[in-house]
Amino acid sequence: MTSDWRRLFQWRREDAQGQGAPERVRSVQDPPDQDSPDDKGRREPVFPRDPNVARMDFLLSLRRRGISDANVLRAMDTVPRQAFVLPDFAELAYADQAMPIACGQTISQPYVVAYMTEQLAVKRDHRVLEIGTGSGYQAAVLSQLAGAVYSVERYRTLAERAREVLARLGYDNVTVAVADGLNGLPEHAP
Repeated sequence: MTSDWRRLFQWRREDAQGQGAPERVRSVQDPPDQDSPDDKGRREPVFPRDPNVARMDFLLSLRRRGISDANVLRAMDTVPRQAFVLPDFAELAYADQAMPIACGQTISQPYVVAYMTEQLAVKRDHRVLEIGTGSGYQAAVLSQLAGAVYSVERYRTLAERAREVLARLGYDNVTVAVADGLNGLPEHAP
């Protein structure tokens, strides 16, 4: 068990150093590689990456990794993750990696969001309390399954941005509160 844990830790270290990050797909706007040794004078056509293909790969990846609840998969497919990441990371929104957001925080990798959501076994008649709104992505996914989602965020900047994105996308069953979260939200407690 210990060796498996250390291998995972090593992968995270490489990922943090940029060695484990997925290669960037060249788009039409990218200049051709002038110094690439494997070009040897030939030019290959560069096609823009189809966002629908990235999304299908994303969903297939979740299924391959064991996410089987159809409602969770539908929720993950419905929520546009690119709306919750910083604009510089929108192209990589469906990559299975955490990404930075404001206030030194991160948006969790999609697999973690799907796994946690599946483990909760949320039903439409449930009310969910989330501590740590972050970008609002997890709250948006939960809102597809639960009757109401109450999310607490201690950073006002994150809470306001999450409220704005959630409202713009029509997730009206999510309430974002700026608070510590230690005591939950007593006014919405059962």
